[in-house]
Amino acid sequence: MTDQAVPPAGTDDASIGAPRDGCGAAGRAAVPAPAGHFTGRDDELAQMRADMEKAGLHTLSGRPSPHSRVLLVAGRPGSGRTALAEAFARQAADTFGDGILRARLTEPGGTPVPTERTARDLLAALGPDPVPAGADEDELTGTLRTELGRRKVLLLLDDVTLPEQVLDLLPDTRDCLVVAVAAGPLTGVPDVRPCTVGGLDRDAAVSLLASRAGAPHRTTVDPRSAELVAAACGYLPAALVLAGGWLAARPKLSVADAAKQLGELPQADPLERAFRLVADSLPRTPARVLRMLALAPEGLVDAHTASSLSGCPVAAARQILEEFLRLGLLRTSALAPGCYAVPRCLDPLLRAELAEHEGPDETVFARARMLERTVRQLRACHAVTEPEGSEARKRLAFLPRTVRFATRREAREWLEARRPAILAAARLAVAEGGGRLDGLARRLISALARAFDAHRSPEEAAPELYRLHELVLDVAERAALQRERAAALLNLGDLDARTGRHSRALQRYRAALEAARDGDGNEGGGRERTGRESGSGRDARTQDHPAAARALESIGSTYEDMGDLERAADWYGRALVHHQTREALAAAARIHGRLGAVHTAAGRFGEAVREWRAAAANFRRLGDAGAHARALAELARVHERAGRPQETVRVCRQALQVAQEADDVRLRAALLLRLADACDRTGDVRTGRKHRRAADELLDSHNLTVHVE
Repeated sequence: MTDQAVPPAGTDDASIGAPRDGCGAAGRAAVPAPAGHFTGRDDELAQMRADMEKAGLHTLSGRPSPHSRVLLVAGRPGSGRTALAEAFARQAADTFGDGILRARLTEPGGTPVPTERTARDLLAALGPDPVPAGADEDELTGTLRTELGRRKVLLLLDDVTLPEQVLDLLPDTRDCLVVAVAAGPLTGVPDVRPCTVGGLDRDAAVSLLASRAGAPHRTTVDPRSAELVAAACGYLPAALVLAGGWLAARPKLSVADAAKQLGELPQADPLERAFRLVADSLPRTPARVLRMLALAPEGLVDAHTASSLSGCPVAAARQILEEFLRLGLLRTSALAPGCYAVPRCLDPLLRAELAEHEGPDETVFARARMLERTVRQLRACHAVTEPEGSEARKRLAFLPRTVRFATRREAREWLEARRPAILAAARLAVAEGGGRLDGLARRLISALARAFDAHRSPEEAAPELYRLHELVLDVAERAALQRERAAALLNLGDLDARTGRHSRALQRYRAALEAARDGDGNEGGGRERTGRESGSGRDARTQDHPAAARALESIGSTYEDMGDLERAADWYGRALVHHQTREALAAAARIHGRLGAVHTAAGRFGEAVREWRAAAANFRRLGDAGAHARALAELARVHERAGRPQETVRVCRQALQVAQEADDVRLRAALLLRLADACDRTGDVRTGRKHRRAADELLDSHNLTVHVE
């Protein structure tokens, strides 16, 4: 994913890219692609190394800047500006013991990447601590600068479009170095040293052409034609790679033929001229695959993506992509193993091709095919983690072999490699005008959330789940899907509460409660859920009762976390009434317990006793012996805190009997210890000693330990 179009490539041959003048596949030889070739930038590299060592103007004036030095590589797309930055980073890597961090600040299509997303990705790369879910831009950039301030890192920022993008990420330390790649100057960035690149010199340009043309003698036997080709390519590395790839695919043609065809093309821009030379020579199917690459999320493509976008078989797509690599139309991706990257300098040209040959409807259909295939792959990614014989495993057997995974590890590696592209696909689907892909977007986000749940810890998954829930919220609000809106708000509220953002969590929960009460009578696809929600349903008034109940309980829980026990009890009480109205006995029992805990913490022992008794009675009616015993144990603890040892003894004995039925050894031991303490307080030390001995024997026999508050 650099402007250097000269990465290593494979050696397999393919039958596309042959000229239309009769020189077909049968007359072609398999031409191995060359190893990575970087040439002609020695002076620029020397300048950058010198600039890295030079003292800045602020230092010379006695006012050294607290920020990192910035080296700017400026040049037009296709000039090899990113290749130069990468070559410098490799040479300077030993100076920066904590490594190299990379970020691209412009998306395909020219949209600047939000600083929040860049900062989050860089923090994730620094690891191992997970990035807080829901953190805003200021918090993330501040955290990033703090983390970089403790390290010695080279930060390579590619495709910078605005000075603010660099300023927001600039480390507050002189131990780091920023290398920025942009089209022009970065006015306002302090202590910046520019290095401007254009075309290669003539000898370097011919050398690059020769390295890509398949055989060095093709340029040495006709140096004049090689110079004409280099001149027609504007001496731009990306254009020279394309021209060399075109020659390598046509071993029977001469360099003079390439010079002639380039000279006949009307395009004034050298890069566009070289692109036309290659693109116009492609047969129909590869030509369609090529223009559809403009739709590849994040510019990352594999055989499945190319197949679904263009409608050709996966095997054919794989062969076509391999040939594109040799032609210089693609590069191998270091960021996503198994994927190819579309050179960013070619992105505008591919988009122009797409607009010329494909209508808006076909573009939407192509995106839909890609999203549908991605959903299937994500479902397979999740299913492989399920137990043998489960429904998910059974469904997995009916999926095509090409989208299945043999092992959990293989699925996780695929998920991590494709994660940036899948997240980009979700964003693009939600942003699609007219909401035509909303249904697929919701399915994709739901499948991705389940895959994250299966392959990542909750802490790892939380930051990206937060963004997924925000996307679902965007779709739900646009389409007035109240049930989905409530579910997304509840999930976001949970993540906010988990990270201590209580005020924001309360806002989310209250909005979810409003959405749940509004109902969702016209919802079509609202049963999709992302994350771990509880149930769904509506009564005759189209209310979503589970969502409303969950919102009420979550508001109470948030107030409890904030230490506002009065409000917590109030909202738990509302949740209790909600469940009692609908005769939801298990849910009511749980809320009685939460009310009991709040009243206990507030020192309202009479109310706490009443709630725990109600919880125990409900669990007894439900036949849940374990929950019944635990509720009685909590009731005994309340009596103990209230200074009622006789009541503590009585309830502990009752709880012990129920715990025996539930076969809960740990709870029985804890109750015996609490009973022993209560007996001591009543003066029955001998009985207390007996219960304590029984608890020790029980714990020793099962190799357990307990802690009694």
